[in-house]
Amino acid sequence: MTRHRFSVSGTATLLDNRPLVVRGLRCSNALVTDAASDSLILHLPVFAAYGINTVSIFFMGSRFGDVRGYREDGTLDPVYATRMGRIIEAADGLGMVVLVGCLYWGNSRAKWESWTQAEANAAVRNTVAWLAEHDYLNTLVDVDNEGMALRKEGFDNRALVLAGKEAGPGWVIGTNFRRDPPAEADLALHFANPVPDRPYIESEGSPPGVPGGYWGPYSKCEGFYGYLNAGVYTPEMRAAQIWVAAEHFDAGHGYMLASTWLQAPPPQGPRHHPGGEGTPDDPGVRPWLRWLRATYGPYDG
Repeated sequence: MTRHRFSVSGTATLLDNRPLVVRGLRCSNALVTDAASDSLILHLPVFAAYGINTVSIFFMGSRFGDVRGYREDGTLDPVYATRMGRIIEAADGLGMVVLVGCLYWGNSRAKWESWTQAEANAAVRNTVAWLAEHDYLNTLVDVDNEGMALRKEGFDNRALVLAGKEAGPGWVIGTNFRRDPPAEADLALHFANPVPDRPYIESEGSPPGVPGGYWGPYSKCEGFYGYLNAGVYTPEMRAAQIWVAAEHFDAGHGYMLASTWLQAPPPQGPRHHPGGEGTPDDPGVRPWLRWLRATYGPYDG
């Protein structure tokens, strides 16, 4: 059981019924090995000292990490559930929140090609049931990263939300596809349209203005199963990352930094520490974290 509870009220996100603007990091491959999970746990206090209050982790995926946290029938693999539980409990000890991701259908080899809507529903239902069974209250759920399973397989994200609500009616569940979230979703994430009656969190924030997109040719190429330029940013990209985060915070939205530095697969990563200045000789995400601390202060949950 965790001590802290994440919830929503109107357009606000709350922790223990007090407003909490989500300032986070996407650590989507943190379950790939015990060592990766241990590293994130070790560095959670470091990230909190920079102002981070939330991390996101996926049971399935993410790209190149190929974490297969679900069995073919949609039940949780206990190896990955154990790692997730350790991270959630460590985060709770610092008053931090964990965004628990379910489906990741894109370029990941973690997906089950045999799945239909029934298995996808089961995966979300089993995830929320597991969170409820352990009273992991400092969590929220993303049912389908970027609506990838919706686009590729037609899996109905509203049905995924309802499956989660069936298992845990009080759990905060969001959607992440390029439309308004369904009425049953508690908040909008990343690709979802911000709507006037619910909170919005940019849960995969990357620098705008990169030709082809940050996750496009700057970070990937044919024939290489991993990331290019991991943790490397031009001065313009570093400035844009800060600008877009500030824009979200000023609007009252949450923002979570996503970086190849944080989610690169083994043997490249994942690197669950700030790293360096983001240059080719000193890669990392420290400049953004330093700005976050200077602007909003450290996080003391």
